[in-house]
Amino acid sequence: MMAIYGPLSLILDVAFFIMLMHIIMSWLISFQVLNLGQPVVAQIWFGLNKLLEPIYTPIRRILPDTSPLDLAPLVAFIIIISLRDYILPSILL
Repeated sequence: MMAIYGPLSLILDVAFFIMLMHIIMSWLISFQVLNLGQPVVAQIWFGLNKLLEPIYTPIRRILPDTSPLDLAPLVAFIIIISLRDYILPSILL
């Protein structure tokens, strides 16, 4: 079981930190602390969007439309946390 637990735990940890970085960066862009006119910021932002869009798209199809607020990152973040902290350790037992 440890052969399955280790890689899955690593994947969920990496996904957790990538999503956390995306959420924090979206706040900084919204409050105009970061500017998408800067090439490095724009490359990081568009790279994170391309990386996380396959995760967010199915969630957006299920959720109701809340136009100004995008709740897909929050739902995906909660799913990753619950998988990482509750479901995966219980499989190990």
